[in-house]
Amino acid sequence: MEQLLVLKDLAVIFAVSLLVILAFHRVKLPPLPGFIVAGVLLGPNALGLVSDVHRVEGLAEVGVVLLLFTIGIEFSLSRLREMGRQVLVGGGLQVGLTVAAAAGLAAALGHPWRVALFLGCLIALSSTALVLKGLTDQGEIDAPHGRLATGVLIFQDLCVVPIMLALPFLAGRAGGGGAQLALALGKAALIVIGVTILARTVVPPLLTEILKTKSRELFLIAIILLGTLTALGTAEAGASLALGAFLAGLVISESDYGHQALAELLPFRDVFISLFFVAVGMLVEFDFIRAHPVVTLGGVLVVLGGKTVVASAGPAVLGYAGRVALLAGLAVSQVGEFSFVLAREGRGMGLVSETLYQTFLAVAVFTMLLTPFLLQGGPALIDRLEQLVPLDRLLPGFRPSGITAGEQPLADHVIIAGYGLNGRNLSAALRSIAAPYLIVELKQTVRQARSNGEPAFYGDATREEILHALGIERARMLVAAISDPAATRRMVRIARGINPGVHIIARTRYVVEIPELLRLGANDVIPEEFETSIEIFARVLAHYGVAPGETDRLVEQIRASHYQALRGGAPGSDSLRLGTVAGIPQMAVGRIRLASESDLVGKSLAESGLRTRTGALVLSISRGSDNIASPDPQFELAAGDVLVVVGQPGQLDAARELANGPVEGAAVAAPPHQNS
Repeated sequence: MEQLLVLKDLAVIFAVSLLVILAFHRVKLPPLPGFIVAGVLLGPNALGLVSDVHRVEGLAEVGVVLLLFTIGIEFSLSRLREMGRQVLVGGGLQVGLTVAAAAGLAAALGHPWRVALFLGCLIALSSTALVLKGLTDQGEIDAPHGRLATGVLIFQDLCVVPIMLALPFLAGRAGGGGAQLALALGKAALIVIGVTILARTVVPPLLTEILKTKSRELFLIAIILLGTLTALGTAEAGASLALGAFLAGLVISESDYGHQALAELLPFRDVFISLFFVAVGMLVEFDFIRAHPVVTLGGVLVVLGGKTVVASAGPAVLGYAGRVALLAGLAVSQVGEFSFVLAREGRGMGLVSETLYQTFLAVAVFTMLLTPFLLQGGPALIDRLEQLVPLDRLLPGFRPSGITAGEQPLADHVIIAGYGLNGRNLSAALRSIAAPYLIVELKQTVRQARSNGEPAFYGDATREEILHALGIERARMLVAAISDPAATRRMVRIARGINPGVHIIARTRYVVEIPELLRLGANDVIPEEFETSIEIFARVLAHYGVAPGETDRLVEQIRASHYQALRGGAPGSDSLRLGTVAGIPQMAVGRIRLASESDLVGKSLAESGLRTRTGALVLSISRGSDNIASPDPQFELAAGDVLVVVGQPGQLDAARELANGPVEGAAVAAPPHQNS
């Protein structure tokens, strides 16, 4: 009977979670906070649909162990070396200053020093899952503030295990004071060394032998067994299961099989960690929030604002501009998932009272719920703040001396914003033809560039005064070669306002960003997504033996027609005529315009059956001024959509009949002969 109750509770949890996550998806919010909302609704303080909360908490513990395990797999020593400065300086200052500030505030409010220090540790941690997902969805994971936020999150993940080791000492459950804590940390260090040796000597050959069986099930069982034995071994040695889970993941990450192991474990981790967030939501008491609205709201504002300012100190010290520093701080301003784990452990050890625990839960949940909005609206929020306070004066940092207005009195020159791969290649090309140019960059690569004789300067090209100093009003061209879409849009808008005649070329990652950049004043926008698809297309044709001249002709046709469509060509110009591909018999590209009475309107691509029922492949979809390349299978079709499809003549005919609309511009030439 108890098993039936467990299944019933799980069915209710997943059913309510499904509805909440669907609602979150409709309003373009990440699913993680949705599980917390589902838990709030399911809990005894709301609808009370789950009979035994403690049983759910037991399953949630598995999610925590799996989360630590997968974090260990994702983490690697080589990654730490690559991001050393962002991790050690940015992350170290963020954690240290946040713990100090939060503990000082808690002590000022009358809490004992042990409790105050524990609260500081809770608030210092941020949500790795929320932030990385949000930055990836925004296309900002490789932007300067995205890399800084990632470095801070890595350092925080490394701090979780020491905090868990120190928890019994903060709670007064372990004798010996500082000496005993040092002993525990030393023991943990020895365990780390032992596991590392094991990782490099025993695990790789063992996994190699298992992989020889070519059994996916056996590989998965071996990975889980390795994680379980390592976690149990560390627990027997006096450390925590959390440390063991993290080390087990680290063991696998240093082998050649880390990516495959992570892929196998992710579904299990996601299911169990969702139960953890549901369990967290169940613990939130509505009555407490109603009774203490001022405390809850004040706590949320203090945490978000305080962490943003404190976390921006690290980037400022690293030499980043005030805008970038604040964007990085805003990204990590919420309370993280591991804080819930630590808070629950602290309550179980009597370190925090029930009232303090409920206050923390309410504040932490609201900071996580607000995070998606802060990530989306962060650039606009920082822009408004900058109108009130000069950010570089607020966060001066330690930067190289900036450019002065009279330092390079150039005219008819090119301004290159960004000195990554694109910026370096462009500067080399301009140097080869003796064209004058200036480089502006926010990274520390400015020093290296100047030592190589490049006219490079440290500065934020989204600032009007920086563009003036670079001579934007006299420049011939501005090339925005940075990877931050929000900064690119701002740079284009400001540059066009200063110099209506300058030719602006902007780099962007996705095709959907082109219309907005063109509207803001860019003359040319180069989308990496589309250019990558062109390169793939050309190489496929080369593999089929198509003549290079024919390939070049078709590539240029596609590129010219695509950019013309993106710029909003004349009416009727959407009937793209690509014709057949020489050397690939009976293949053609055409367009299908969906009429309002089409049976496909309102269906997703997957539901339409265009690919499965006709064999035709949808390359892109034009909707108004938007052009969606390689649309997702869940993309919902609407009346007026123009589908660019490729296939054999019969497949195009079948797609036309399925859509109940004519294929426009499908020029098909039959092959000269057919093999019988």
